[in-house]
Amino acid sequence: MEMEKIVSLCKRRGFIFPSSEIYGGINGCWDYGPLGVALKNNIKRFWWRSMVQLRDDIEGIDASIIMHPRVWEASGHVQQFADPMVDCKDCKLRFRADDLEGESCPSCGGELTEARMFNLMFRTHVGSVEDEAAVAYLRPETAQGIYVNFQNVIKPSRQKVPFGIAQIGKAFRNEITPRNFIFRTREFEQMEMQYFVKPGTDGEWFEYWKEERLRWYDVLGIKKGKLKLHEHRDKELAHYAKEAFDIQYEFPFGVKELEGIHNRTDYDLSRHREFSGKDLSYYDQETNERYIPYIIETSAGVDRTLLCCLVDAYREEEVKGEKRVVMGLSPAIAPKLAGIFPLVKRDGMPEIAKRIDELLKPHFDVFYDAGGSVGRRYRRQDEAGTPFGITVDSQTLKDETVTVRDRDTMEQVRVGIDDLVEWLREKISS
Repeated sequence: MEMEKIVSLCKRRGFIFPSSEIYGGINGCWDYGPLGVALKNNIKRFWWRSMVQLRDDIEGIDASIIMHPRVWEASGHVQQFADPMVDCKDCKLRFRADDLEGESCPSCGGELTEARMFNLMFRTHVGSVEDEAAVAYLRPETAQGIYVNFQNVIKPSRQKVPFGIAQIGKAFRNEITPRNFIFRTREFEQMEMQYFVKPGTDGEWFEYWKEERLRWYDVLGIKKGKLKLHEHRDKELAHYAKEAFDIQYEFPFGVKELEGIHNRTDYDLSRHREFSGKDLSYYDQETNERYIPYIIETSAGVDRTLLCCLVDAYREEEVKGEKRVVMGLSPAIAPKLAGIFPLVKRDGMPEIAKRIDELLKPHFDVFYDAGGSVGRRYRRQDEAGTPFGITVDSQTLKDETVTVRDRDTMEQVRVGIDDLVEWLREKISS
C-alpha cells in the first residue's frame, strides 16, 4: 500500500491537513480535522482507560510544557539531546547524517559537509527581557515532568512502590528532516507511563510491561503480524538505559518504532536529586529501607499510534465491479460509531432518523446523513471508518425496527429502535 493513498484519504475525509495550508504549509506540522481529532481523542481515552482508570497502581498528572531550565540540564538534554546534521554543498539541502549512512546524498549526489551536532530542543524566553537568564525550552518529552513530581504524587495519593505515574501531553522537537506524514513531526503528543520499582525487581517489571504493552496493541485491533519487538544493543542504548525494547510496526515506509520500553534504572531521580538538592528517595516502612527507585518507562506516540491505526485499517475491495475503500477501525476508537440514514426524504423517515440521532448522541459519536443514495452514504462512512450504518426504511414505519449494516461484512440485521443503545454498547465491548 502506498502512503499517498492514506494521505489523500486523510485530506478528503477530514482526518488530517497540512498546517497553515493556505500559506503553503509549514514542514513537520499538521492539523487534525473533525474525524482526525475524534480518532485522536478516542485513542488517548483508550490508553488512559487501560493505563489509569482500570488500575489501582497508576496515577495521572498533567505537567507544564515549559519547565525550569535546570530540569533539562539534569536530564542531559542540554548537553546530549542532539542529532548529527550535514548539508549538501551543491543542492543546499540539509539531512540527518545517520539517515544517510552508507549512501550518497539522495537528491543530487553532491558533496556533503562534515557532520555537526544540532540540539533538537526549541529555545524560548520567559518574561519581558530576551537574555540568557530568561532562556527556557519547550519540553522535548513528557517524562521529566513526571520525575520532578515524584514526591508530589506519591504523598497525597498514598501509593507505595511499585506504582506508576502516567501522562498524555504535547512535546516539541526541532527535527532536522521531518518525514513520513505524521510519523516524524516537530510537534507531537506522547502517552507515557513511568513505573517506579524497587532495585532488584526491575528485571521482572521490565518483562511485565513489555508483554502488557504488546497486549494493548492487540486489544486495539492492530494486526499481530505487523508488530515486532526490537531489542536495543549496546550502541543503541541511551545513556540512561540498562535495557530497552521498541515495539515496531511495519509501515509502508519501513519497520519503525511505535513505542519504547526502557529500564531507566535510578538515573533520572538521582540526577534530579543532585541538581535540585531535594530528597527524591523512597522509604519502605515494611522493610525499613530507603532507596532511589528504578524506573520502567513505556513511551508511545499518539500521532504514530494514530498513523498505525489508519495504515492497519486501510483496505480496498472489489464489490459488484466497484472499488470499495474501507477504514476498518475498531469500534472502540472509530471517530463515529454509526451513521444514521433515512432511506428517502419523505414519509416521515427523516423525522424518525433525527429521533434516533438524538437517542444515540448522549451515548456515542454518531453522524446523521440524508444526502445522496444510501449506497453512496454507506461508501462515505466506510472511508471514514464508521463501523455501523443505521437506516430508517419502510419497515421502520410498521414496527419501529431499523436496518443496521456492518461495515466490514456488509451484512444487515434488524434492530428495534429502543434496543439500539444496548446493541451498540455490546459491539464496542466485544
